[in-house]
Amino acid sequence: MDNVRLLFYEGNVVSAESKRKTEVNRLGKLLIKKGLIRDEDLQSVLKEQQSTGVKIGNILIRNGLVQKEQLKDVIISQITETVVQLFNWKEGIYEFSPQGVPVDREIPISLDTQHLLMEGLRIMDEWSLVEGKLTLDTIFVKKERPKTDLTQDEEEILQFVDGESDVSVMLDASQMDNFQASKALVSLMEKGIIKPIEVAPVIVSPKTTATTLQTKKMIPLAKFVTTIVFLISIFVAPISLLFLKKDNIDVIKASEDIDGIRFRIEVYGYNNGSYPSAIELITKTNDRWGRPYIYRTEGDNFILFSAGTDGKEGTKDDVY
Repeated sequence: MDNVRLLFYEGNVVSAESKRKTEVNRLGKLLIKKGLIRDEDLQSVLKEQQSTGVKIGNILIRNGLVQKEQLKDVIISQITETVVQLFNWKEGIYEFSPQGVPVDREIPISLDTQHLLMEGLRIMDEWSLVEGKLTLDTIFVKKERPKTDLTQDEEEILQFVDGESDVSVMLDASQMDNFQASKALVSLMEKGIIKPIEVAPVIVSPKTTATTLQTKKMIPLAKFVTTIVFLISIFVAPISLLFLKKDNIDVIKASEDIDGIRFRIEVYGYNNGSYPSAIELITKTNDRWGRPYIYRTEGDNFILFSAGTDGKEGTKDDVY
């Protein structure tokens, strides 16, 4: 199971986060595989990120380790892949919360939603040819040395099989056409050169979902795309009103603060193999209303939010 969070601003997608694939892990590994940074650069950036709370991408740019356009291309690719994986879902629970969205002014990302959906449908149509054999989440390990000659595509994609990177990361790192690379992976699997490994699923507790729920129900895949478009249409109208009141400005700032703390928690987990037992290990600051953040660990997952203006957990003004 997975928990995916999409952020929309002025009708466009500005962020897509997956609990299964944390940005710190995926972005860093991908930049290394593309040869844009070294592993020691990433470790240095992660330490700085842990102490400052600044997003890893912003640190990379400020330190001159990656060009802004290079980083934007990688982030846009990640967002696209995260959205595309939703097209594989047969059913799921969706929630819509109209609240302020923090926009990164240093690395502005804004993807046309209609184009993104059309691209997702195109990719899924190609992927139907290898359906049931691998997914974007599949991780492969090398089984044995090739005993037969490999095609150029197979040779190229094989170098990215490391037992850690999933298919989506390998597709990005190889810079091959997605369908072309996928067919090569399937061919390598059928030749017995690589094999998929089992990855423990992320268990998402009902408590980890936002309580500012407007609509919540099980929906089939066929209705999911329509649902996203509908949510966008009702989201665009109120977004401009959010900036008219001080309370809503506080909500936006609180959301930005929480995003920074969440990344620091992810970095802690990356370095220590588990999430911190208490929020005080990450920050001793309170939220915008002077109250402690609500933080809990639940197995391999965690929840972090503010109780908002009223200070009561589980009400509609909670900020995630």
